[in-house]
Parts: sequence; structure tokens; C-alpha cells
Amino acid sequence: MTAPDALIVGSGPNGLAAAIRLAQSGRHVRVLEACPVAGGGTRSAELTLPGFLHDICSAVHPLAAASPFFRTLPLAEYGLEWVHPPAPLAHPFDDGTAAVLERSITETAHTLDATDTKTYVRLVAPFVAHWERLFDEILAPLHRPAHPFLLARFGLRGLRSAEGLARSMFAGERARGLFAGLAAHSLAPLDAPPTAAFGLVLAVAAHAVGWPFARGGSQRIADALLAYLHTLGAEVITDAPVHHLDELPATRHVLLDVTPRQLLRIAGARFRAAYRRRLEAFRYGPGVFKIDWALAGPIPWTARACTRAGTIHLGGTFAEVAAAEAAAWNGKHSERPFVLLAQPSLVDPTRAPDGRHTAWAYCHVPHGSTTDMTAAIEAQVERFAPGFRDLILARSTMNTASLESHDANLVGGDIAGGANTLLQTFFRPVARRVPYATPVPGLYLCSASTPPGGGVHGMCGYHAAGAALRRG
Repeated sequence: MTAPDALIVGSGPNGLAAAIRLAQSGRHVRVLEACPVAGGGTRSAELTLPGFLHDICSAVHPLAAASPFFRTLPLAEYGLEWVHPPAPLAHPFDDGTAAVLERSITETAHTLDATDTKTYVRLVAPFVAHWERLFDEILAPLHRPAHPFLLARFGLRGLRSAEGLARSMFAGERARGLFAGLAAHSLAPLDAPPTAAFGLVLAVAAHAVGWPFARGGSQRIADALLAYLHTLGAEVITDAPVHHLDELPATRHVLLDVTPRQLLRIAGARFRAAYRRRLEAFRYGPGVFKIDWALAGPIPWTARACTRAGTIHLGGTFAEVAAAEAAAWNGKHSERPFVLLAQPSLVDPTRAPDGRHTAWAYCHVPHGSTTDMTAAIEAQVERFAPGFRDLILARSTMNTASLESHDANLVGGDIAGGANTLLQTFFRPVARRVPYATPVPGLYLCSASTPPGGGVHGMCGYHAAGAALRRG
């Protein structure tokens, strides 16, 4: 084969985004993927029973729908269709009711305590009104902002702990609980900054673009990116693991969609000792324990609003969610974990046979945990949906090691590409003027271990490719 201008190692959303941007710029691009199927965290398979389609890693995609780069691509022409549930999210409580994150800001506010309805609108409405500008700013490395006042307003709210924002702004437990679940996507303690930013981003995304599923499974996201990439003349080779830079042909750019641990393995011998030490100090976050279920029917939620929502947060009050997240961060397993559950078959009939359903859920656990959390997760579902266990036809479970075996970037089960500490939120994997560039000329990192971090949005790859293009 002709030597390419650029090699991309890894075909997750960031690797494919990097490949597309380089190919759009006229570069001859080759993508090397270690697994038999491309896609990284966006893959689907029949994990339980024939005819039941499950998402192996990611399932719900607000950031993909909001991505400044993905929005410019003709992915619908290549088979990607977003499916929207009537409500993006519900957060049930033990009294049989739920706070609901609706597409409408005002309808969401009316599911909260009356004391918090106006406060919620004041909090999110200014950001929803300018959501495209906001996501352009925050899904990027540190830079001179094009919209400084908008970004400053967001920073005043987001660069706080979720606990600080929730307790200072909301009087009722419904709003506080809802915000706790949103902020818990950070996989960080809710009393630490900037966990409030994660909650705000996901709330704004729900109102602006929704929390959609990909019809036919998350694999369709990767398939659409791959199909479009092929039209640009790029090559994609699967079953092609890369163990060392010396295995690669001479090329202008090499972009690695890997985390610092793999970067050290592949290229560590080329780095000076000081840079190696900084990479070795990179902190990974908690892991997850995941379950996929094949179900005989829809989940029988006590709160009827949960039957309209694609995603359900199971954790009750702010205090309970915060305690569960602190436990995982501190190396402990919560008896009542915070559970993130998705029910795609409610709006996507391709996921299960007629009359049957699928569900996907995980909870946060200590990094590298091997503890089986099946009973604890199912107890949380049963708590808010009595009779759930009777519907289970089959289940597939994955601990942190299983997840890492499916996607090597999920080190210790960390789905965020690294711990979301305040420092690593802005400077990852290390503090450098160009965070994607390494000390080796032409070698770049383009994974979620670079800004802006985890999520299926492709912006890490997009910005890494931009850095490579600016350097020739």
C-alpha cells in the first residue's frame, strides 16, 4: 500500500473525527484498529439473546447530537438517525413521583418544587438560548474565547462543586436530586469543582438537542463516520494492533486515539524522562459495572413519567447520590449505588423482538473493581419499579476488566479518559501549550485523555487534527 500522509491509531469517535478532518484537508489517511470491528466505545451486539441488540459501551448521545464537528458532517446520508424519547431524562423519588428533564425548560421546571421553578429557568435559559456558541467554547482546549461574556457566565456557575451550586440555588430536594444525577456523570465527588459544569452541560444539551439514541444501536454512529470517511479516500484496517511506533511506516503525522498508559507503551522510549513522569502521574478515575437486560416487557416504573424518558437516574436525594459517588472515588462500593439506566427499545423497535424490550445500566465503582454489582443495581431498579426482576429474560454483565477488554481506552473501567479533577479537566494529559502534541515531532494524542475530555463528540480528535495541520 502507498504510505499515507497520516496514520490514526484507534477508531473510536475521536480517532474517526481526526481522520475525517485530515482527509477533508486533502491528506491521505489510514486508520489502524486493533479490534475486529471499528467504533471504539460506539459498538453494538446481541449480548444476551438472539434478536436483542445492546450497546456495548455508550448508549445515550447528547454530546454527539450537540458536537460542533459532527453537526457539520452529512452523517444522516450515511445511515445515522437520532431517535428521541418524549422526555430525555427522569429522576424518580421514593414517594412515587419523578423530576423530569423535558425538552421544554418550563415544563421541566414545573416538575420541581414550586420554590425552584423560576430559579431553574434563570439558571439554564441563558445558556440554552446560545447553546451552539456555548458548545463551541467548552468543547475545546483553553483558548481566547469568541464569546467571552457567555463563557464567563458559564464559568461562574460551572466552576463550582455540584453541591455548592445545588444548595445555594435550589431549596427543594427535587431540583437538587435532579442536578445531582446530572453532575454525577463527571464520575467525581459532587463536593468537588467543577462538577457543576457537567450538570449544566447535560441539562443544556437536553433542552437544546435532546438525549437521543442512535436507531439500530450506537454502532450506527461509527458506521456513518466510517462510511463518510471512505468517501474521502481514507483506508481503515481492522485487526491491526500497534505495539510500538517502529511498526508504523514513515508518515507526516501519527495520531493516537489512546490514553497515557498506552501512549507510554507505544512511544515511551522516544520521550524524555520528564515527560514520561508527567504521563505516569496522569490520574484515572473510577470505573463502571454495567448490565444489559433482555426483558419480557417494559420496566414497570412506579412514577409514570419514567415510562416517557429514555434515560433514568436512580439515586433519590442529592445526599444519596453524593454518598454513592464519593464511595466509588474513595475506593469503596456503595450498597445503594447511583444507577444510570437507559431504555432504548421504548422508542427504537430495532433493539428487541416485538413485545420485548432491552435496558442498559451501570453504576460507578472503584477503579479496577472486580466486585459483582448485579444485585445492588437490580435492587435500585426494583426500588423504583417493583416487579422489574420478574421481567428479566437474560442479562449480560461487565466489570471493569470486561469493559477494558472491549475497549482498551477504558482503563480500569474509566469511561471518561481520566479523572475529572479540576486540573485534569483543563490540562490533560499534561499541561502543554498544545495539549495534543507530544515532544516527538509529528506524534499527537487525540483521545478523551485530551481536551475537552470524555463523551461521544469527536472534538478531541477534531482539535488534535487541527494541531497537526497547523504544524504542516
